[in-house]
Amino acid sequence: MLALGLGLSILIGISLGFFGGGGSILTVPLLVYVFGLEPREAIASSLLVVAAASSTGAYQHGRAGHVELRTALLFGSAGMAGAYLGARAGAFVDGELLLLLFAAMMMLTAVAMWRGRRAPASARADASVAGSGERAIARLLAQGFGVGLFTGLIGAGGGFLIVPALALWAGLSMPAAVGTSLVIIVLNSLAGFSGYLAHVAVDYALVASVAGAAIAGSFVGARLASRIDPASMRRAFAGFVLAMAVVIFVRETDAWLDAARSAAPSSIPQLVFVLFVLLIGVAAGRVSRAGGADPLAERVFSDGAGI
Repeated sequence: MLALGLGLSILIGISLGFFGGGGSILTVPLLVYVFGLEPREAIASSLLVVAAASSTGAYQHGRAGHVELRTALLFGSAGMAGAYLGARAGAFVDGELLLLLFAAMMMLTAVAMWRGRRAPASARADASVAGSGERAIARLLAQGFGVGLFTGLIGAGGGFLIVPALALWAGLSMPAAVGTSLVIIVLNSLAGFSGYLAHVAVDYALVASVAGAAIAGSFVGARLASRIDPASMRRAFAGFVLAMAVVIFVRETDAWLDAARSAAPSSIPQLVFVLFVLLIGVAAGRVSRAGGADPLAERVFSDGAGI
């Protein structure tokens, strides 16, 4: 089972290298259904894997001058607060319900990858203007907190929400938005992990193995990116992520309903909280669609913006 898990970890890395994102959305299902971790333990472990994988890309972008540190700290400060609170809240939510929320996040990711991330020229032209005002800063902080809440609660990086927000409201170029988003993902992931440490034990040896395999696979994916049509692969991967999300929904819904029936009063606040977080994610995704990317970019997640 360990060999199978590490092999799938390499495939996650290949996805990260090929698309520049999306692979980390598969880390939690891998840890739960292949390595047999409990949902909260898997989410905490995923946060470390995401931080490690994103840090390598952030370092490369930093060397290329594609990281706006001030913007990263602004967005990241709100994101870290949200991530820590989300991680602490995870202690009070049933594991099955967390997996259902994660499946919903996978669906959002699949839709984002299928549709691509293009914006009309007017939206890109307005980005530099919008990024200089107090209103844009307030939106960045709000978006950062919402993405961080998702990151801490379910262990996904949220790059498909961060990049367009940075392009639209901070007025960053696409390379700078991608590089800066990676720094933010690292900050959010570490903050979320610190929140989970209070109530989750982590197998650091397993995390190191999965992260190492994923990082190695990312170099393979980067090489394949120049040889395979990215648009076709992007939609194929989106379909795969969507199919996995449906499987998780089918598998976990019955388990959560059984648990909810036995503890109905305590399940209602959990469900309300999860629905609230999901609405935040949907709203952030809709707003981020106004962000958009460089029209020359063929891949929805370019150069390492992790999910």
